[in-house]
Amino acid sequence: MRKLLITFIWVPLLFSCVSQMNKKAATEVLPKSYTDYVDPFIGTSAHGHTFPGATVPFGMVQLSPDTGIEGWDWSSGYHSSDNSIMGFSHTHLSGTGGGDYGDILLMPTVGEIKTEAGSKENPDEGYRSRFEKVKEEASPGFYSVFLEDYGITAELTATTRVGVHQYHFPASDQAHIILDLKHGIGDSARETWFEVTSDNEIVGLRRSSGWARDQFVYFVAQFSKPFDSVQGTKSGVDLKETNKLDGDDVKAVVNYTTVEGEAITVKVAISAVSVEGARKNLEAEAKGFNFNAVKDQAKQTWNEKLSKIEVEGGDQVKKTIFYTALYHSMIAPNVFMDVDHQYRGMDHKIHKAEGFTHYTLFSLWDTFRATHPLFTLIAPEENNDFIKSMIVKYEQSGQLPVWELSANETGTMIGFHSAPVIADAINKGQGDFDKELAYKAMVAAAEDPRRGLNWFNEDGFIPVEKESNSVSKGVEYAFDMWVVAQVAKDLGKMDDYKKYSNRALNYKQLFDKETGFLRGKNMYGAWDEPFDPMAISLLGAGNYTEGNAWHYNFFAPQDINGLIDLHGGDDKFIDKIDQMFEQEAVNDNHMAHDVTGLIGQYAQGNEPSHHVIYLYNYAGQPWKTQSRIRQVMDEMYTSERDGLCGNEDCGQMSAWYVFSAMGFYPVNPADGQYAIGSPIFGKVTIHMDNGNDFTIIADHSSTKNEYIQSATLDGVNYEKTFITHQQLENGGVLAFNMGENKSNWGTNISSRPTSHAIPLEEVNSIVEKKDVVYRPYITNKSVLFKGSTEVTFKDVTPDVEIYYTLDGTTPTKSSIRFETEFSINQSTLVKAIAFDKKGESSKVSEFAFKKAFYNSGEEYPKLRINYEKNATYDAGVNGILNGDYASDNLRDGKWDGISGQNFEAVIDLGQKEDLHQVSIGFLENTSSWVFLPKEVEFFVSNDGENFTSVGSYKTEMLNDHPIIGIKRFSKEIKGRYKFVKVVATPFDALPVWHLGAGNNPWMFTDEIVIE
Repeated sequence: MRKLLITFIWVPLLFSCVSQMNKKAATEVLPKSYTDYVDPFIGTSAHGHTFPGATVPFGMVQLSPDTGIEGWDWSSGYHSSDNSIMGFSHTHLSGTGGGDYGDILLMPTVGEIKTEAGSKENPDEGYRSRFEKVKEEASPGFYSVFLEDYGITAELTATTRVGVHQYHFPASDQAHIILDLKHGIGDSARETWFEVTSDNEIVGLRRSSGWARDQFVYFVAQFSKPFDSVQGTKSGVDLKETNKLDGDDVKAVVNYTTVEGEAITVKVAISAVSVEGARKNLEAEAKGFNFNAVKDQAKQTWNEKLSKIEVEGGDQVKKTIFYTALYHSMIAPNVFMDVDHQYRGMDHKIHKAEGFTHYTLFSLWDTFRATHPLFTLIAPEENNDFIKSMIVKYEQSGQLPVWELSANETGTMIGFHSAPVIADAINKGQGDFDKELAYKAMVAAAEDPRRGLNWFNEDGFIPVEKESNSVSKGVEYAFDMWVVAQVAKDLGKMDDYKKYSNRALNYKQLFDKETGFLRGKNMYGAWDEPFDPMAISLLGAGNYTEGNAWHYNFFAPQDINGLIDLHGGDDKFIDKIDQMFEQEAVNDNHMAHDVTGLIGQYAQGNEPSHHVIYLYNYAGQPWKTQSRIRQVMDEMYTSERDGLCGNEDCGQMSAWYVFSAMGFYPVNPADGQYAIGSPIFGKVTIHMDNGNDFTIIADHSSTKNEYIQSATLDGVNYEKTFITHQQLENGGVLAFNMGENKSNWGTNISSRPTSHAIPLEEVNSIVEKKDVVYRPYITNKSVLFKGSTEVTFKDVTPDVEIYYTLDGTTPTKSSIRFETEFSINQSTLVKAIAFDKKGESSKVSEFAFKKAFYNSGEEYPKLRINYEKNATYDAGVNGILNGDYASDNLRDGKWDGISGQNFEAVIDLGQKEDLHQVSIGFLENTSSWVFLPKEVEFFVSNDGENFTSVGSYKTEMLNDHPIIGIKRFSKEIKGRYKFVKVVATPFDALPVWHLGAGNNPWMFTDEIVIE
């Protein structure tokens, strides 16, 4: 691989900036400024969630304006719907669906000192300033805006670890720069302090809790002009001159007297390690106060990165969209170590990266699909360090990143998609890391029992009642298992290869041939009803993650040919994809913000659909891929501020466009194969790191000429509708002849890409052909009964024999064989097992029948509640005393959900009864803000007024997300009583590590059981 040359440019009293240039760029003047094609404002409107501020490729600093922090569309701190600015902070997320960061905010002002930002409705009440978008300017590494209320022009630029501000003040004897350490985007400051260390330097810390549950940002800020004075305030009161202040809401005000047009430059270095680390970063990357030197260096650095893909032909608009997408794809992950290689680890201890650059911000559910495969083309060395960073995070925390942010695992989204990133690099010969250790980390992820993997690994699917989003998780786990299998095979671990290869086929258990969809089933193998393929569910509820059955029906990138077979062959598979585009383009859940960019039920605005169009190639109709790809590129990507149809998601939306505009896409992002689409530029050259160039030529390409008529590779006729990564690495010219009409190019079976989870020649030796026998289930509506109840077993698996026990022992073929319904009249633990004709057995089913008091329409028992019902989570009038248990699914309609209040329920039995036990169930689903109560207490009474406690339970606040499940609290009762009361007290607020820290938690309660 071609190494990068590190060049240090030292400018006395100016700046030293680090430039990473390849050998060619180090000796030649770049032929053009690729940054001229980049518009950082694209995606700052609608739901793109991008920021327009200054950063360098994969930089630690993202210095950008904050216009709002109030919700989803302000995840990056900036939205084009606003007309006022709060200030300029140094860390920002690019295109995420949740907010955090916004650390170390500076805001220049003149006039009366104000230490609160104020509101958008009335900026005058705080230090906010109005601005006009015509007076904004942004380019890679640079941002500028005129602050109307103060007559100040603010300019921003950055190095890797230093943000540089330049403020042009009017003449004023009341000029100020506010340093707000409370400010953040969607998080809460928990520790803030500053100290004035010289007449032009302030140091300090902002420690916060939000999406990243415990984030440290130390800083050193140096000003080009000595202070007149520095004042400080804590909690917005008692502003006074000071050199030091600490608390959870600390702000500093730097005061100046300025002349007309005077420029004050501020350079702010940050560190997650210490003030000393920030100071080293400042000294290494920023000496002096020459703003333009940093700006020019940032532009040069971006030009070097953007030049990795050279586009010719096409109009200015398409080039702007393309290079802006390429720019957005290289904002994250972010450097997360100081210049001395020290960084804060997942254990929050300080470590030193030996021989690599340590990174953070791994939005892997998004970026495993196309962003990381793009890095293998344009940034393989950085991608190698991304993987090394993932591996050390595993060593420090015991798990590979899922969605990691500033040394905090957020647990956001699904799958364990570090695995395909690692496997892809190994497959492409870029695995410059400890493969055995990487494999150990992948296995740890595959065997982690949390997030439904315990069910997936044991039963081959995740029951809908045991885990939310069970279908999405199931199909994505199947893919991740396949990539673990590939690495096992590469390392010669053939037993593991067999095990994980078989797990890669588990997605098939979710395919319903009657409806033609991958859909949810319960633990007994019965399809979840009712089923509506258009119904969208959210993270934390329903069977799909931010989507519906249409969005996930085509996710088996490891086994596309197997998926085609499930649908009944090529024609039926193609027809199913066609139907997806022909459905009504609606989102039936207004809360599912991410389901956007709809063409029928194809959703370009969210990741699960991104590969679907390319699947036509696998079934022999590549012209449909070509046409639909052009439609998406033309309709869903523009050069306007609202030019992204959904969240940019740390580069994934952009990487999709970069690949598709070049003419190919990694459908399986770990097999080194790219499906061909429809290139839009006359010529694209990828400058590989090994020194080779791969060129894509699209003769006659135009808006109308979207179809490939023929192709050649290095002058030889090329009929395949895919190309491999190795072919790209080898260099060469892939030339297409484009036309207005569809053609037969690439339709032959030999031309198609193939995708088999297990190579056909290995199927007989690898596939474990074991019949699936599902657990028996009962036909009873509930396991709670009065008097007596009849029990009947059934099984989804045909022609099975069912055996059961009533004494709690494990049933075998020697137990009671079920022939017909039987009766029980006391609380009984019933266990059952099924055997098919071959003797294969199911797992054991358990049914804890309880003889209990509950309301089935009679007057007694009578329920009285002392809490306000929630309209969304309401189990009904007697829902928590109706003899029917709720499931693990918070949206099954059987839960009473309450927040910000105590739970209290009194049950009147109508007369004194001999009582033995009382219990109540609570759901634990912390990612959906549902926590167990802080305390549960049980009482009895005979007059309904004077209650006696029979015991209580207290729980501890969690420090991490547990497995979703139901916990029942119970207490023994001895005696005859008429009334029973249950009281549950919630925790005061969500914990500091939680995304919703500080907000009220929810308690979800169901069936009170009195025996």
